[in-house]
Amino acid sequence: MPIDILMPALSPTMEKGNLSRWLKKEGDTIKAGDVLAEIETDKATMEVEAVDEGVLAKIVVPDGTADVPVNNVIGLIAGEGEDAKSVASGPVPANEKIPEAAPAAPAAAPPIAPALNGEAGPRIFASPLARRIAKKSALDLAAIQGSGPHGRIIERDVKAALAHAPTAPRIQDTKAPSAPLPTPGPPDELIRQNFAAGSFEEIPHDSMRKTIARRLVEASRTIPHFYLTADCNIDDLMSLREAINDAALQDTEGKPSYKISVNDFIIKALAVALIRVPDANVTWTESAMLKHKQADVGVAVAIPGGLITPIVRAAETKTLSVISREMKDFSNRARARRLRPEEYQGGSTSVSNLGMFGTKSFSAIINPPQATILAVGAGETRVIVKDGTPAVATVMSVTLSCDHRAVDGVLGAKLLAAFKTLIEHPAGMLA
Repeated sequence: MPIDILMPALSPTMEKGNLSRWLKKEGDTIKAGDVLAEIETDKATMEVEAVDEGVLAKIVVPDGTADVPVNNVIGLIAGEGEDAKSVASGPVPANEKIPEAAPAAPAAAPPIAPALNGEAGPRIFASPLARRIAKKSALDLAAIQGSGPHGRIIERDVKAALAHAPTAPRIQDTKAPSAPLPTPGPPDELIRQNFAAGSFEEIPHDSMRKTIARRLVEASRTIPHFYLTADCNIDDLMSLREAINDAALQDTEGKPSYKISVNDFIIKALAVALIRVPDANVTWTESAMLKHKQADVGVAVAIPGGLITPIVRAAETKTLSVISREMKDFSNRARARRLRPEEYQGGSTSVSNLGMFGTKSFSAIINPPQATILAVGAGETRVIVKDGTPAVATVMSVTLSCDHRAVDGVLGAKLLAAFKTLIEHPAGMLA
């Protein structure tokens, strides 16, 4: 029996991906561990490795195919003793697709005991994507007839049932009603009518921009944000940074082995501040607060078409030079879309620094599931009052966005105060 090559789920939230290119061709001998293809997600380009050996008999999904659902068959491997040509000419397992036209309503399954998406009661065979859609829509899978292999319920079956929502059986919701969804924006055609024909160019949204839009709407709608701002005197930081960089060892080419940036100090200071104020180093869930034992700091990196937030793990334990080298490596691989999912998922907090673009101050939207994000403005020369007299100093404005469910006002203020102390007395984070 041929071995299916499936579209992998490269992250917990991934539902679809783009098949960028095949690195093997039909007829090639495959060994376990061989790289078969490159898959492009909204954040990165990942390699798919073979887990079985045989001959690549058929490429089901060609190069450049977009929006391939997770668990779809993208290729077939002829196993030991199988004829690759026979496999290639044989039937291809049914894949999930979004139908161009809604099919007729699926026939209702024989009455059985109600079950919550197949997780209790009689076992129901359904794809993960079908279960996820049904759960979000409170749709009872037990009442849907599957059209996939061996009667398996797949995405199109659930969507067909939803198209007949008035008659589709729903799961009894025993929870309190959720907040209403925001009113959708005006239709695309209505927006286009505001602009003269030919006065604009349409650039279709890629998967990254769609994901950014979805996550930011979700964050702004579901997270109760509040904001705290502080001005930090960074004169001592700038002096220490210069001294550290001047002391850097030279490599074989005569170049400094590292170059510490202001952003590296900010990452370190925020991480140490979270350890000093551990009640702010948390993540909110509906059932419990997750209190983290280390400070994993995400850093927003601009890449073509959007941004990504690689995470410096346990940043409080790392030297400035290590953080600097990690961020240089993350930035290079992020722009090449080569970050692994575990390198940009999770995290305790994030830093978004627009100071290098001259932005004085701004407020950032929290990146779920984190509870805080620090927005950093430019360091600029300002007149301040020092010891009762006017003085000139380099001042940097920062704004801490907090999830009020997890971090209350006083707690957020303590975290920001700890950060300000560390930034203004940077030698304290080197101890």
